[in-house]
Amino acid sequence: MKTIDIQTTQKVSVTYEIASFWQRLLALLIDLVLVTVASLIIAFSIFLIFGENKAARFIAVLIIIAIIYLHCLTCEIIFRGQTLGKYALGIKVVKLNGTKLKGIDCTIRWCFRSIDVFLSLGSIAAVTMNSTNKGQRLGDLLANTSVIKSKTDRKIRLDDILSIKTTSNYKPVYPVAKNFKEQEMLLIKDVLDRNKNYPSEANEKALNELLKIVLEKTDLPVPKNKVQFLNTLIKDYIVLTR
Repeated sequence: MKTIDIQTTQKVSVTYEIASFWQRLLALLIDLVLVTVASLIIAFSIFLIFGENKAARFIAVLIIIAIIYLHCLTCEIIFRGQTLGKYALGIKVVKLNGTKLKGIDCTIRWCFRSIDVFLSLGSIAAVTMNSTNKGQRLGDLLANTSVIKSKTDRKIRLDDILSIKTTSNYKPVYPVAKNFKEQEMLLIKDVLDRNKNYPSEANEKALNELLKIVLEKTDLPVPKNKVQFLNTLIKDYIVLTR
C-alpha cells in the first residue's frame, strides 16, 4: 500500500493512500460504460426528433465525439477531481502541494491522457505509476497531481463521526471548543484517525503540528495526553454546538 503526505492549507501534513492502477483502470471502464450509454441515448433522441438523415447523423456524431473526449476533463473540473467512475470507487485527483485543484491542472492531465492511456493501451500509465513513489502517470507528473483514496466526498457531520448517547450528564471540559468551525473539528478527527490507523513518523508529526495550532488558538496549556485532549475537545464541541 503506497501512501503520500499532503500538507493542508492549515499547514498540517495528512497521509493519504494512493489509488492503485487497477482502481484507476476500473474507474475508467465505468466512465466508458456511462459514456457509451449516454451516447446511445443521445443518438436515439436525435434520430427520434429529426429522423435518420445525414444532418441528424452529423449532429449525433459531433455530440458523441465531444462527450467521449471532454467528459473526463469536464467532470474533473466540475466535481473537483472526480469523474463518475472515480466517485463510484471513492478516489479523486488532488494537488500534491495541498492547494486547490484548478482547471489548468485538469487540462494538463487530460492532454496527456491519450498518450498515457489510449494510444499506449495503458502501458505508459502502468509503467510510470508503478515506477514513481506517488503513483503518477505522465499527466500527473506535469500537473503535480496524484490520485488518492478519498472514499467519497459526501458531507460528513460530526454526529456521524462521534455520537454521544447522553449529554445531560456531561459537562464540557473546554468551553472554548465552541469557537471552532465544523471543518476544523473534522480535520482534527481525521488526523487522529490516521495517526491511530496508520502509525508513522509523518502522522505523528502531523498530530504534533495540529496540537500546536489548536493550543495557539485556544490559549490552553500543553496537555499530558494529546490524543485524549483532542478527543475531549471534539466531544465538547458536539455538546456545545448541538
